[in-house]
Amino acid sequence: MRLERPDTTGAPKLTTMIVTTAQLFKHAYGKYAVGAYNINNAEQAMGLFRGAIESQAPFIIQISKGARSYTDKRMLEAIIRAAGDIFPEAIFAVHLDHGDEATCYDCIDSGFFSSVMIDASHDPFEKNVEITKRVVERAHAKGISVEAELGMLGGVEEDIKVEDGHATLTDPAEAEDFVKKTGCDSLACAIGTSHGAFKFKGKQSLHFDVLEKIKARLPGFPLVMHGSSSVPQDEVARINAAGGKIADSSGVDVKEYLPAAKLGVTKINIDTDGRLVWTRVHREFFRDKPSEFDFRPPGKIFIAEYAKFIASRNQLLGSAGQLEDLRKSLSAK
Repeated sequence: MRLERPDTTGAPKLTTMIVTTAQLFKHAYGKYAVGAYNINNAEQAMGLFRGAIESQAPFIIQISKGARSYTDKRMLEAIIRAAGDIFPEAIFAVHLDHGDEATCYDCIDSGFFSSVMIDASHDPFEKNVEITKRVVERAHAKGISVEAELGMLGGVEEDIKVEDGHATLTDPAEAEDFVKKTGCDSLACAIGTSHGAFKFKGKQSLHFDVLEKIKARLPGFPLVMHGSSSVPQDEVARINAAGGKIADSSGVDVKEYLPAAKLGVTKINIDTDGRLVWTRVHREFFRDKPSEFDFRPPGKIFIAEYAKFIASRNQLLGSAGQLEDLRKSLSAK
């Protein structure tokens, strides 16, 4: 779908392109991964779009259940539409992150989302298949892509909590069977990453052996990495120096992003890192200016810092510089 921007100059009209994740993955497969970034407010949206355009990268806007209820789902959709008008050259997908069945249907019927994730990974295999298949049928009828999940990541993300002892890696044979039975467009695999908001324990590292086995059974099929924030230690140190108390933090090595992309990972989810940038900017601002009460100055700083962060991640994902080639590819169809 396209968000058209009126033009009164006579110049060619640019239109923001909201595409499906399936369209993005077809272009990215085996070459790079598309960054999937969670947003909750206007400042994040502005920073995300600005950073993506500065790095000339396609991207995925992820909206969680929590983000939809933070203000009102209509408010967030309006912010994204406005950002698309401000940055008409952008190409992106609007994706529901970790949806249950009811939320998936609400987003499918909204006419705004181009992709949804149904997360029934906590259910037994056959139940997961049953739920996912229903969502796929409903979404595909409207041309919307579906991401599903198999295996369970450890850690905490909003209302999802999985203790380390209960986290399970994705079984490659089950992955092949699952995709065939459900018809999903991409699969989130548990390959060693973990979700996290405030607690990160141990060394996170990818199980490339599992990833290779899944790729061998599902050649050409788009895979997804959740819980892939790098948790930069300089950000954590600055937060703690400004009064924060984030201990024992660790994240995914950013040097593993591109090797994973070469093995079929086309979407890499990054949420926590953005929250760390927000926290660092605001803690330092109000520490250094304790008499300040206007939230707009730190908001402007955050937009610039988040844009810089997004651009840097797109470079590491290999998506930077891909925008025009993707546009030509989409326009040729």
